[in-house]
Amino acid sequence: MTCIKIIGAGLAGTEAAWQCARRGLDVELFEMRPVRSTPGHQTADFAELVCSNSLKSDSENTAPWLLKEEMRRAGSLLLSIARQCAVPAGHALAVDRVTFAARVTEEISREPRIQVRLEEVTKIDEADGITIIATGPLTSEALAAEIARLSASPSPESGAAARAPHLYFYDSISPIVEADSIDMSRVYMAARYDKGSADYINCPMNEEEYARFYDALIAAPAVEEKDWENLNYFESCLPIEEIARRGRDTLRFGPMKPVGLRDPRTGKTPYAVVQLRQENLRADSYNLVGFQNHLKFGEQARVLRLIPGLENARFLRYGQIHRNTYINAPTLLQPTLQMKAHPQVFFAGQICGVEGYVESIATGLLAGMHVAALAQGVPLSAAPRASAFGSLTHYVTHADPKDFQPANITFDLLPALERKVRDRKERHRLQCEAALKEFDAWLEQPVPLKT
Repeated sequence: MTCIKIIGAGLAGTEAAWQCARRGLDVELFEMRPVRSTPGHQTADFAELVCSNSLKSDSENTAPWLLKEEMRRAGSLLLSIARQCAVPAGHALAVDRVTFAARVTEEISREPRIQVRLEEVTKIDEADGITIIATGPLTSEALAAEIARLSASPSPESGAAARAPHLYFYDSISPIVEADSIDMSRVYMAARYDKGSADYINCPMNEEEYARFYDALIAAPAVEEKDWENLNYFESCLPIEEIARRGRDTLRFGPMKPVGLRDPRTGKTPYAVVQLRQENLRADSYNLVGFQNHLKFGEQARVLRLIPGLENARFLRYGQIHRNTYINAPTLLQPTLQMKAHPQVFFAGQICGVEGYVESIATGLLAGMHVAALAQGVPLSAAPRASAFGSLTHYVTHADPKDFQPANITFDLLPALERKVRDRKERHRLQCEAALKEFDAWLEQPVPLKT
């Protein structure tokens, strides 16, 4: 029986390993931690969530909901575990990240068809069989160099050596504070527009408080300030100080947007709001939503304690920055996530050019399904274009390679309806309905599960 080699036990790698195993394939799952750690990880557990603890909106007929619904129908292990580890987060799905990673590690480790190898992989040889590279954005330098070597191979379409260079962006991590260090007399509980339960702590600011915070933020020194102009940030995950530099009110239209967050104590909408989301099931810590930053730790404490309610905050983790690596997928990959020049090598997760936890799990699920089909001699069939899966992989493999950036799932990636529908909610509902109809039909084709 073919043994599948999967490199990386993050979100994509563990989901891919599970999908292969449940289809009767033996798997060798390689993970370099704890033998070698990364700048972003804190534990040796599989599927550790490095940035936030949110798996995005769970509101029906939103793009993140559609992707998760397709994952549920396809039998995603990690989505199932995420729901078991959910913490209150209004209309979003957020998890206790420690419990989540521990349960994924336990589930994968006890699966008899998956053999875990704690070692760093630095070479990829097609003679070893089918390989899934799911090393994530924190891929080691040695393996990144090996991927670059594979990427430089002649294209089967052109016959010319077309090197597709590695790309990267800088990503930041939000701070976490101890719950009992928050002054609850200065904050209120609410969810934006009262969607879902009131699970977020909201720190309201008046105009004067916002001005004081803003001035301190843009004046605070950053880590490695001399390299500032060379930092290549992902636009959807900018540090707050970068957003602030774009204009005095940009934060009020971004992570500190007060719209839909009326203060029940005054009946009014604040000038600006900082939201805190529950970090774990014990509710003893909260993360500052959208407050990823690249400031020196001492400066973070000083500036963030200007936020009402956080004057005496104790920080369990400060914001940080790390380099995320991804490949030029439009040049390298087929819609089945196989390399064009090396069909036995697949990519999944953020390294293939998707951004976000849910998107990473989804591509791991897809890679596992496609690998199982290839291993068992079944023709590979890309996910239908109308589906969230298909739209995500279509973007990754068809975007302009000269200006390629990682993408989250959005309705912009899905094909437009044949007829114009002006009402946005109705349009999204119809897009989701069409997507799930095609996705369900496609699900009947892949390799059957083996018990």
